[in-house]
Amino acid sequence: MPIPLRTAAFWSVFKLVERAPVMQQPVEKVRAASELRKKMLGLPGASLIVGRPDKGVDITEVHAKAADGTSLPLRVYRPKDAGREALPVVVNFHGGGWVSGDVRQSEWWASSLAARAGVVVASVGYRLAPEHPFPGPPEDCYDATKWIADHADELAVDPNRLAVMGDSAGGNLAAVVSLMARDRGGPHIALQVLIYPSVDLAADLPSEHENANAPILTSKDIAATPGLYFHGSTRQMSDPYASPLRAEHHDLPPALIQTAQFDPLRDHGKAYAGALRAAGVEVRLTNYVDGVHGYLSLPGIVPAARQALGEAVTFVAEHLR
Repeated sequence: MPIPLRTAAFWSVFKLVERAPVMQQPVEKVRAASELRKKMLGLPGASLIVGRPDKGVDITEVHAKAADGTSLPLRVYRPKDAGREALPVVVNFHGGGWVSGDVRQSEWWASSLAARAGVVVASVGYRLAPEHPFPGPPEDCYDATKWIADHADELAVDPNRLAVMGDSAGGNLAAVVSLMARDRGGPHIALQVLIYPSVDLAADLPSEHENANAPILTSKDIAATPGLYFHGSTRQMSDPYASPLRAEHHDLPPALIQTAQFDPLRDHGKAYAGALRAAGVEVRLTNYVDGVHGYLSLPGIVPAARQALGEAVTFVAEHLR
């Protein structure tokens, strides 16, 4: 099956507009390139591509505290008819190669999941590399998750029904937070939802060659990312909190893992599903055959996006409601 025509057409146009991919920039130009991409996706009419927030949620912003006292923004999506009922909560980490993106990046997905699954979704604004290299992003995400569990009454959520979720680099962070919570004695993670995650930064898997020039993410982006995430030093690439495929996987929460056929990271999700199953962890793995990397943020051009959302809604509702 070929890449859907509207997906390929979008990518052809986008490459002409964004001539300097964020993750291929030198350290000193990454932030400017990231801000330019954010502005482009915020232009009038962009909602036709990235989707709109679901009208069935109320959106608020609060701030969690990192261990060093830094304030971390949380964008919270709560079903309108929920009142102050203590709902399950899904802590969401955005993608962007650990160097780009923000709490609004996956707003269509986060708000729709909240409205349709009857849960609260809290998207975390973690600090980004290269200004805040590894282990900064996963530590921020763990701290935010712990803060949410500790402030459950304030947020009207149930800390015993807490899940983590993320796409791409955010999927890596969700997997790593699950490991950290197990290793550090909490908070309790009931579920992990990993969307086309990167799980081994030291790996060279077949899909990275098969889809080397795929839309949205290329093998050149993947090759350049460790130099930014680890601030020029790649000695930590095999750390389990950077490459969760290299961790010990027993006693981790059930997982939904979604992958995209035309994605260099496709085999990462498959490999992680295999590792979790080998450790006795419940896993559902779905590969979307007409999908490309980033579909979660591109419902207007990737047909698989809405089907993938429906699967996530069902999985989250079954496990948390």
